[in-house]
Amino acid sequence: MPTILEIERLALDLSETERATLIANLLDSLAPILSDDDEGIAEALRRDAELDANPGLAISLADLDADIRNRLK
Repeated sequence: MPTILEIERLALDLSETERATLIANLLDSLAPILSDDDEGIAEALRRDAELDANPGLAISLADLDADIRNRLK
């Protein structure tokens, strides 16, 4: 049986389309790991829709970094 490193090496030799297909098939073979037990997914979807409706609510990465640095002081 091939090792994971051998499989990875072979997979990286595939074309981009073939790798994407392989990834999709591998992900489909796994059990779902996301759940909405804590309503986190619903909240993320709500925030995404909110940003789509009003992109002005978004902040830049630089602003986020500055906010985090200020909170750590």
